[in-house]
Amino acid sequence: MNIKRAKEEIKNTIEAYLLKDSFGEYVIPAIRQRPVLLMGPPGVGKTQIMEQIARECRIGLVSYTITHHTRQSAVGLPFIKEKDYEGKTYQVTEYTMSEIIASVYERMERTGIREGILFIDEINCVSETMAPMMLQFLQCKTFGNQQVPKGWIIVAAGNPPEYNKSVRDFDVVTLDRVKRLDVEADYPVWKEYAYREKLHGAVISYLDIRRNNFYRVETTVDGTWFATARGWEDLSQLLYVYERLEKPVDAQVVGQYIQFPKIARDFANYLDLYKKYYQDYQVDEALAGNLSSQAISKLHFAEFDERFSVMGLFLSRLGEEFWSCYLEDAFVTELFGRLKALKQKCFAETASTASGAETDGDIPGSVGTVANFLAANIREERLSTEERLEKEQEAGQLDRLTEQVGRRMLSWLGKMEGASGFEEIQKAFAKETDARQSLIDKTAQKLEYAFDFLEAAFGEGQELILFATELTAGFFSAWFIRENGCDRYYKYNRGLLFAERQQAIHEKIEAAKDKMTGADLESV
Repeated sequence: MNIKRAKEEIKNTIEAYLLKDSFGEYVIPAIRQRPVLLMGPPGVGKTQIMEQIARECRIGLVSYTITHHTRQSAVGLPFIKEKDYEGKTYQVTEYTMSEIIASVYERMERTGIREGILFIDEINCVSETMAPMMLQFLQCKTFGNQQVPKGWIIVAAGNPPEYNKSVRDFDVVTLDRVKRLDVEADYPVWKEYAYREKLHGAVISYLDIRRNNFYRVETTVDGTWFATARGWEDLSQLLYVYERLEKPVDAQVVGQYIQFPKIARDFANYLDLYKKYYQDYQVDEALAGNLSSQAISKLHFAEFDERFSVMGLFLSRLGEEFWSCYLEDAFVTELFGRLKALKQKCFAETASTASGAETDGDIPGSVGTVANFLAANIREERLSTEERLEKEQEAGQLDRLTEQVGRRMLSWLGKMEGASGFEEIQKAFAKETDARQSLIDKTAQKLEYAFDFLEAAFGEGQELILFATELTAGFFSAWFIRENGCDRYYKYNRGLLFAERQQAIHEKIEAAKDKMTGADLESV
């Protein structure tokens, strides 16, 4: 299965394991809650989905790579304890609490979250002395004589033997006590994630053309060469930073992340072309409505890969705008809810202290009383927001959007603590809503200009349908169009409803990609 299906299966498992009856007991008792064993190639996203699952399920996460531990740190140190049996005293060996189990309890104390996931990575790559402990852990949910706390679900991950020489096979007795999920690399699924995480446009458009290079592992006489999903994502982050620092990215830099020399050279050459296309086709100018007839003519007669790359450039730039709109909308929406609750609270407080006195807006009470209540409540709101962000960060439940909205909320509330009344706050909020609408309008216009440019170059050809398809695939672009509409998107998207035409276009595109797969961009 792909990583998206695996994530869904694990979330379903967690929901089932944490379901309680009317007496507060787990419907599936702990002894029947099989640990999840996630098997798949390295760099495919096994660890990352655990962080996502913990955030989405609002539970804790304690993660360990077991190969970094010794038997003592994982199991605990032995000590002698005296016990009485049938009137006689015996010395018995017991163990101190495992560092791993202790970490679970510490996480519960720090965050207040009593249920979660204990994630053990590379579980089948442990040393010979650790192997029996890992089997005991999967079978009995213990490290030494310490039990994993109730409400904490075990998820373990491992690599198939073809990817790691130190892999140890589990016996049937152990496998019969786990819930096994086998994961494989899947580019279309990863692409959905890449759009949502705003990975660099050059990476996405390159892999659209060279899908065979998304995940490859080959063993040669010179060693093992590999390109993984993790490598592409980390490289994407580096590309953004190097662009800001105006540093060059060549094959040697790419090769530090994509450790497959041929693919590293291929992508480095593509990246040079990608940057060249950005200048040649004046993407920013086109999105501002300044269409170059020379650029349009050049694109009209360009080869498929060049056309595809240019569309990728437009999608990448538009993606930045869609994300900004999404962030702005999330902030304004949350701010509205906060201010509505704040106003109701101030109304209740001032109504109980004053009746028939001078009012501020529709809030009864003196101006000074209202201002005092308002300042105190805004300060309380700011402090509670700050505390919540810190707790969520500690618990590993703070995603990028929540953090950015939260930090901006803190700044806004801080500026409003000295507000004289709700009229001042309403004006400040009106500025935020106006800024949101202005950004949406500008982004909608840029999308129209993108269609203008592509239509001028391709008419109403298959490229426009492909462009609409990519807008559908992107999380933020799909959100923007769903919320704000776009007639030309709907026009070309309707073309996808005709199955025969869609299949013909798909086959033509795939044939063109397959034709290019064997070609190196080094020759361009």
